[in-house]
Amino acid sequence: MQAMSLQRNKIHPHKYSLWIAMGSITMMFIGFTSAYVVKRSQANWYTFQLPMIFWISTAIIVASSVTIQMSVMQFRNRHMQRYKQLITLTAILGVAFAVCQWIGFKQMNDQGLPLNGPASVSFIYVIVSVHLLHVLGGVVALLVMFARAFRTRVRTYSPVPIEVAATYWHFVDALWIYLLIFLSIAR
Repeated sequence: MQAMSLQRNKIHPHKYSLWIAMGSITMMFIGFTSAYVVKRSQANWYTFQLPMIFWISTAIIVASSVTIQMSVMQFRNRHMQRYKQLITLTAILGVAFAVCQWIGFKQMNDQGLPLNGPASVSFIYVIVSVHLLHVLGGVVALLVMFARAFRTRVRTYSPVPIEVAATYWHFVDALWIYLLIFLSIAR
């Protein structure tokens, strides 16, 4: 009986690894935002408005957090058809988020704010691009989940993969909200 109790208190190795990775990613973005604050105090700092598309992309990534959470619930309830639809929708929303970010970069460039422009502009490109790479990594994971959901061979019904993917997805969502608010306020 005691062995079963100990077994239940252990965190799955994949979940543990994810939490370590998210801690590392968090520290990286803390470093980015700290450097931004330090650099901002210099006299030649250039302020500008972020493109509105970044706010639109926020609505998209928040919607994707809702769809992935719903997909977790559908998976746990063994409603596999609905799970497949929701995991697909989440991946599509992730790609839509990435497209919005690219459009935001294009709008910045069209406004005379290129990557190699003022330091404040370069910071935006770097911070948003690194976040976008993490989102795209999540999209790849979602595509793997999508492929597994549609295969006809051996299926396992362990919720761990979708729970790990959902936790990561919520993390990049929260990280984006933090970054957007930070970059809007700390101009």
